Amino acid sequence: MEGVSVDDKHKIVVAVDESEESMHALSWCLSNLISHNSTTTLVLLYVKPRPTIYSSFDIAEHIFSADVIVAMEKYGTDLVNSVMKRAETVFRNFNSNVNVEKVIGSGEAQDVICDTVEKLRPDTLVMGSHGYGFLKRAILGSVSEHCAKRVKCPVVIVKHPHDKTTLPSTSSLKHDDGF
Repeated sequence: MEGVSVDDKHKIVVAVDESEESMHALSWCLSNLISHNSTTTLVLLYVKPRPTIYSSFDIAEHIFSADVIVAMEKYGTDLVNSVMKRAETVFRNFNSNVNVEKVIGSGEAQDVICDTVEKLRPDTLVMGSHGYGFLKRAILGSVSEHCAKRVKCPVVIVKHPHDKTTLPSTSSLKHDDGF
């Protein structure tokens, strides 16, 4: 179209964690949402849970000895490094104009993701789906569902190919000839 300026810069936030589902979502994003003709900023967002210890009264305690605090911080740092290394192996072989930024948050995943998206104002948020069934999702909640309702940008929720909540295709169903 003549006289129309098209912005060739895109920002996509991909929520990553320790799961295979999030790495699949990242891979899917790279294959399906990033154009080789545009410059894309890919923001890898990892949310560390807040450390909490429960007492015998089941009340959250935030008083730790120095050794426990150091061990928990080291574990958190190791976890972040592990997730980001896995993400790097996913996007390393992708040839395109992709600028990768890493953002680490701490707290409840759904709140941190939504707040970060509000702050960064990306074009799209990409998340993996753990494929929980109705009961487990009702008890644990769904981070992706919460974010899809709250953020203002489009949200792509990528199901893992081995997601057990999807129905089998009709070709894989066996029919009993007796009925």
